[in-house]
Order: sequence, then C-alpha cells, then structure tokens
Amino acid sequence: MALIKSISGIRGTIGGKTGDSLTPIDVVKFSAAFGTWLKRKKANNLRIVIGRDARLSGEMVSKLVASTLQGIGFEVIDLGLSTTPTVEIAVPLEKAAGGIILTASHNPIQWNALKLLNSEGEFITGQDGAEVLELAESEDFDFVEVRKLGSYQTNATYFQKHIELIMALPLVDKEAVAAKNFKITVDAVNSTGGIAVPMLLEALGVNKENIKLINCEPTGDFAHNPEPLPENLLEISREMTRGDFDLGIVVDPDVDRLALICEDGMPFGEEYTLVAVADYVLKNTLGNTVSNLSSTGALRDVTLKAGGNYFASAVGEVNVVEMMKANDAVIGGEGNGGIIYPALHNGRDALVGIALFLTHLAKFGKSASILRRTYPSYHISKNKIELTPDIDVDGVLEKIKKKYAKNPINTIDGVKIEFDKEWVHLRKSNTEPIIRIYSESETAATADHLARKIIADIKEVIHQ
Repeated sequence: MALIKSISGIRGTIGGKTGDSLTPIDVVKFSAAFGTWLKRKKANNLRIVIGRDARLSGEMVSKLVASTLQGIGFEVIDLGLSTTPTVEIAVPLEKAAGGIILTASHNPIQWNALKLLNSEGEFITGQDGAEVLELAESEDFDFVEVRKLGSYQTNATYFQKHIELIMALPLVDKEAVAAKNFKITVDAVNSTGGIAVPMLLEALGVNKENIKLINCEPTGDFAHNPEPLPENLLEISREMTRGDFDLGIVVDPDVDRLALICEDGMPFGEEYTLVAVADYVLKNTLGNTVSNLSSTGALRDVTLKAGGNYFASAVGEVNVVEMMKANDAVIGGEGNGGIIYPALHNGRDALVGIALFLTHLAKFGKSASILRRTYPSYHISKNKIELTPDIDVDGVLEKIKKKYAKNPINTIDGVKIEFDKEWVHLRKSNTEPIIRIYSESETAATADHLARKIIADIKEVIHQ
C-alpha cells in the first residue's frame, strides 16, 4: 500500500491502514485541510468545483470529498464524470474559490488522488500546497454548525462547454477537418475520455461512422495499463494496421495526456504530440515555448526555426505554467503528451491538443507518418529505479553530479547532464517511490546506452 503527500495533492492506493494508503479517513482529512485553507484565503467565496475520472474508487472518494466540503460550509458543484482540463475550465467559469480533481491520472486502477486547483483553475503553488499539508498534519479544521452546512449540486454541462470553447478558438478549423473525412480510432482506457473525445470529434466534423471506439465505456475497469506508452497500446496499434484509419487517438484516464498512432500502426511518439501542435501554433502565432527538462529537444529546434525562444522548466505542470506566464509562451507542455495552450486555459488538455493536431494534419494534407518525419529526430529512453527507504536519494544524485562535474549540469530539478547533442535527466518522482532516468540522443540505441551507463553509476553509488 502507498500514500504520497505532495504539494500538488495527495495520492495513494485504495485499502489498507490509515496513513499508509488512501483510506476514507485520509480523504476526509485532506479535503478538510484544503477546504479550511480555501476558506481562510477566500472568506467571501465558499464555492468549489469537483469532478472525477471513471476509476472504480471514484464514486466513493467523490462522496467523501463532497460531504466534507459541505461540512466546512462550501457550495459544492459536482461535475461528476469529467476530465482534469474540464474541471480546470469550470472553476473560473463558476467563479469558484478552487477545485478538486479526483484522479490518479496515469496510475493503475488501485490508485486514486485529490488534485488541488486555485480560483484560476490552475494547480496550487508549492507554497500553497505546503500550507495545506501543514493543516492536514495538524488537523486544524474549521467545521460549521448545522445551520451553516454547505450545499451540493451536480452540473453535467461542462463537457459541452469545454468543447464549445475549443471550437471557438481561431486556430481550430472545423471546415478543414471535416473536408478530410478522417477515419479515426480512439482508445480511452474505459474512462471519461470515452465520453469527451467522441463528442469533440463529432463537433470537429468527423463522421460518427468513421470513428472506431476501443475501451471507451467509462466503467473504470482499465483494459490495459493506463499510461499511454507504446507498450500499453498494442490493441489500438493492431487495429490501425487492420483498418483503413488515418489516425489513432489515445488519452489517459483524466484526459490531460494525448498519444497518437499513425496510419501504419506506429506511434507518433508522445514526445512529438507537443512538438507537432507547437509547430502548427507557431506557424500561425509568433511566440515562445516552454517544456520541462525531461522533454525532447525537438521543441527547442522547432521554436528557434519559427523565430521564437524556448525555455525549459522544472518537471511538473505548475512549473511549466509559471515559466510560460513569465515568458509569454504561446504554447507549452510536457513531453508525456501534455499540451498547454494558454489561449484556452493554463492546463494540460488532450482535447484541445486533438483539435489543434487534426487541424494541422488536415492542412498539412499528407499522412500522420509523413508529418512525423518532418520533425528533428530524437529518441528518449525512459527508465526508472525503484527506491527503498534506506536509500539517500539526494546523496545519490549529489554523487552523480560530482562524477560528471566537467559536463554542463542543470540542477533546478534533480540533475540534468548534457553530453554534446545528448542529455540525461535524473530526478525523484513526486508521485511514485522511484528515481526517473530520462536520456535523449539522435538514435534509440545511443539513448538506451547512455541510460544504462547512468543506471550502472547509480547502482554503484547505492551499493558503496
């Protein structure tokens, strides 16, 4: 069992002992802490938006969260089955003090989490998150007396509102998409993308008869590992090779990550989802871009070619958004398929990514595989090392930094070491008990070799 408390929220496995996993008591305690914190910050605004993905524990967790917030005195607006970006959009539209998204994102079925939003519908800052954690630890909660209990209402209109906002964007061209008569396959891992993605495709003018749905019933019983990596997408890849499809679309359970499959069944590459969308945006809007330190250098290349400036942030959506605001970025995100398009809102959004990519593909006029070949070719090797309680992770990273002290090193988030056109980034995960090891090179073999070399160095340091 696992329970991970971080500045962005609380994440854990369902079942087990209080404090060791995400039990009902832990859910209530953390909800009370966030509600109390919001109430003290936004004393005149006692409205909050919640929504959840379709995972099996979602309904139980949602009821606990809603009831707890009512006990604090909040007017709870429950979107029910929703997506992370949809909740993010709803918070400012509802003029709420904040929001909570109930999702463990790409984590397997036994996990769930509470992700916390401010009044702008953006993830709370590190300082704010630390204050919430302190409240949860001290259990310094303010519950109201019976006549001041909060209210509860549901609102099932926000998928449609979200899609309408996307369709109103100047760079989304329904006529161009509809004219191509695209045939598309969708895998939504039996979560809420199974509702939202088909709705969006039809709004874009894709014929319903041309949409093949795989794992699109929002039962929460994930048909495969929900992280949209190539090794988890074999079913849709096989479907693409059997049918006359133009594109495969894959989203994670809360629909903030987008992976694409080309017409030949080969992955477009989750790193290149952002690259392709940014390319389209930059062709129409001169400006800057941002991605995190673990994302491909191809975004930098595309940005510089378009006349903009590229900036790298620490890993984490809140860090990317902060740097995007500081540098007036017109597009940004993370190389895991997370697209942030500030013309809509400051959050990773697979739905707006789909709309922009399909418009780009339609205007490009050729296949997805040919479009992919127009971008600089880099390969990222993504690896991890499981941690045990006795490992001094910070000490390990410090020793690796000293070993490669002659190379350019960036330490704003873990340790990133550059080797000419290659790099390796080592960092502690904020959501799982692991060290992530990402390496990039111009060939997959060289990226893998670099990763293996660094992993060997880490193991040597651990066992010293």
